[in-house]
Amino acid sequence: MLIINPGSTSTKIAVYDDDKPLFTEVLRHSAEDLAGFRNVADQFTFRRDLIVAALEAHGVELSSLAAVVGRGGLLRPIPGGTYRVSAAMLDELSRAVHGEHASNLGALLAHEIAQSAGGVSAFIVDPVVVDELEPEARLTGLPEMPRRSVFHALNQKAVARRAAADLGRRYEDLNLIVVHLGGGVTIGAHRHGRVVDVNNGLDGDGPMSPERSGALPTLGLIHLAFSWRHTLREIGRMLVGEGGFVAHLGTNDARQVEARIAAGDEQARLVYESLAYQVAKEVGRAAVALDGRVDRIVITGGLAHSELLTGWIADQVNWIAPVVVYPGEDEMGALAAGALRVLRGEEPALNYEEARV
Repeated sequence: MLIINPGSTSTKIAVYDDDKPLFTEVLRHSAEDLAGFRNVADQFTFRRDLIVAALEAHGVELSSLAAVVGRGGLLRPIPGGTYRVSAAMLDELSRAVHGEHASNLGALLAHEIAQSAGGVSAFIVDPVVVDELEPEARLTGLPEMPRRSVFHALNQKAVARRAAADLGRRYEDLNLIVVHLGGGVTIGAHRHGRVVDVNNGLDGDGPMSPERSGALPTLGLIHLAFSWRHTLREIGRMLVGEGGFVAHLGTNDARQVEARIAAGDEQARLVYESLAYQVAKEVGRAAVALDGRVDRIVITGGLAHSELLTGWIADQVNWIAPVVVYPGEDEMGALAAGALRVLRGEEPALNYEEARV
């Protein structure tokens, strides 16, 4: 299987033989490389040619592929699972109907290369728009502003399955709280294989993160927006990109924060402890969504490499359930695993046109 994961400045590719990676490569794209493209969709041919050249360099014949798997992009809300790339999906992603993002290219590239490989299957797996929220989790105090499900679905679902396997159980039989700690922070309540509640870290719901503000006092944000001291774009950057650690400490690098703590910087310690506290509170909210019946609390993501941070979080939530830590994220492996479950007949491939939340 060929796995394709487009990012804003790179395209990660990998070839898997069943669940074993044969190679992984990051094709990097400089600002100069991308400067001539008006939008993400225009980068299609450029990125496709780089992928095909990389496969040739590794001696991988297109005819040897059984499937091509792309990172899911910004689609309409859909339940989790592995989806066959379809005409409707390709149309919406190429026109950026639901928003523009580099991941929109995943399905487009997978489809094109799958066709060149003789019409093999093309899939996407658990895109960020996975929506399995319970009805009561959607409502806010304003009907015009329901909560949206946008989170690290691919890694959360993959790590939840890993935790279930380590317990000798099925993901669909467990209640899990999964904490993704990265540039964004999302905490999902997984009830028997469905994420019934999760904070939308992109929209400013939940804890702060290294570069996001997290939830803010609403009226205070309104006053800031109407103070005319900042443009809409500037406020957007304050919330996503220049919030959290960046706003408080001038860095989004947790390693620098920990070094400052070790050197006696009390402000750095306060900010780091506050992140742990906010995450712990969100875990408590997720426990309510699971009626207090939680089999495991699972911590994952890049920041999960920090034993200091995960230790603080565990100390505050281990009365709810045992805590396990799986540092980092393996998006390529998660994409491969999703397709492999379909190819092995363990679960059906889903149809985007028929999927409804």
